[in-house]
Amino acid sequence: MGAKQDGNINTKDFVIGALIGGIVGASTALLYAPKSGKELRGDINQGATQLKDRANDWKDVAYEKGSALKDKAYNMGTEVKGKAVDSASQLSKNVSQKTQELTKTVQNKLQDKRNKEDEALQAAEEVAEAIEEAADELEKK
Repeated sequence: MGAKQDGNINTKDFVIGALIGGIVGASTALLYAPKSGKELRGDINQGATQLKDRANDWKDVAYEKGSALKDKAYNMGTEVKGKAVDSASQLSKNVSQKTQELTKTVQNKLQDKRNKEDEALQAAEEVAEAIEEAADELEKK
């Protein structure tokens, strides 16, 4: 913001300086011109009127450009806001999908582990039964 503000101040200072310089230059030229007082006053009035008209023209141009820049800034702001909302929405969807995928993966791994534990438990029970049967057979002999 500082750089833009300095640029605006410099432009403003330039315009003010140009106006003051124009007035001083025109007045000096009129004062040193060999004319009568009445002619000189008429020329000064005419110069002041022309300067006033030019200043009004510059004001109108500045207003139009400012209005156009304001509209452009508003449009760009709206566009950026829309893109940000779209990006946030897409990011939310992606995070939700990743979370669901990870949850499903963890559930599958947990189920696989439970299945292996069940198989190991069943195998241990079978071994225990086999040992009991072997012990029973030994006792019978």
